[in-house]
Amino acid sequence: MNKNKLLQNIFFGFNKNVGNSRFVSSETHGKLELNKVLILSKLTRYDYERMKFKELNDNEFEQTLRNRGTNLEKLKYHNNLQKTNVAKVAKVLKNMGSDVKIVNRFSYNKNAIEWADCVLPAGGDGTFLFAASLIKNSNIPVIGINSDPNRSEGFLCLPKKYSSEPQEAFEKFRAGSFKWTFRSRIRSKIVGATKMEPKLLHQIPFYDAQKVLEKEWEKVNSNGGKLLPVLALNEIFLGETLSAKVSHLQLNFNDADHFTNTKCSGLCICTGTGSTSWFYSINRISVQSVAEILRLMNMNPTEDKNSLATIYADMYNYNLKFAPDDDRMGFSIRDMIQGGVWPDPKGLKPRGFAKKIVVKSNCDDAYIVVDGGLSFAFNDGATAIFELNPEDNLRTVILD
Repeated sequence: MNKNKLLQNIFFGFNKNVGNSRFVSSETHGKLELNKVLILSKLTRYDYERMKFKELNDNEFEQTLRNRGTNLEKLKYHNNLQKTNVAKVAKVLKNMGSDVKIVNRFSYNKNAIEWADCVLPAGGDGTFLFAASLIKNSNIPVIGINSDPNRSEGFLCLPKKYSSEPQEAFEKFRAGSFKWTFRSRIRSKIVGATKMEPKLLHQIPFYDAQKVLEKEWEKVNSNGGKLLPVLALNEIFLGETLSAKVSHLQLNFNDADHFTNTKCSGLCICTGTGSTSWFYSINRISVQSVAEILRLMNMNPTEDKNSLATIYADMYNYNLKFAPDDDRMGFSIRDMIQGGVWPDPKGLKPRGFAKKIVVKSNCDDAYIVVDGGLSFAFNDGATAIFELNPEDNLRTVILD
């Protein structure tokens, strides 16, 4: 049997045995009455720009955008599409007897959440992540509607067909024709940090993250440390602000008896939900790389979509993903230096799983970034502890 045929047989045998077993989730059936629904509408680019130039009248504002080369018609089209789709979802719910409130990023707060028995972010994954960020427990379900499926993948949202037919989804919720799933979220405690003020990676005019979080969360002190006021649904990233600067971190996994000194370009810690996001992009292998490995085995592979190189790349990349309710965190040490004295001691793998991760910072200008949105200073002398707690899980649904 030639090498090419042997490798194909190994792959198909492996794939037959593995299937989707690692995505089996501890889901339970239930019902969702949808009596009080809070719709969180995303902040459109048009809304964002209008806030930046609030001192201008409409004509002056539009002329300013045209003068700088912005495609104003495109901004207005997608803004109107967002408003139309949100209004459609609200109308469907009201016709079904639901009490509905529509809020935006600035009016989404603790009081609004406590009023609702369901939070429905209408936007994309970014809106879903923001909706989840102020929910502390698994009592209130978060169900995402992708309001612009032609421009947004909406991985965390309901399947795209429900964007145009939301009533079908709502009827399934009331009938109990769905499954609950509880997505793990990362709890972060920081010890020794001098500053804990959160900063937004993407600045929003007139949005004071520090003020919002102080109003919505208690400052919890434990053993001299402080819990971050947000839970990570996707991932935590730690590293120097300047991407070209080496991040010096000391790492400990699962209460090992030592810390490992590392130099790298940052540490990514993800949940099963986040394993399909940044973590996946960091670790995925390209078809080109697999083809080059096969050539070293004296094979002559192609790189088309049905090639052996593509099959193996897909198999490798598929296995980077794990279930959203997994009780482990995945970690990836990005661009870890593995030469000379680094890492110290030797033996640390650049990627793996852990239930508890402790990181000591020896950085100069580093941050902990939560779900690509909020950042917190993490410089020399600070220690971060990351864990998953069942009570922090986010309640979501699975359809189809």
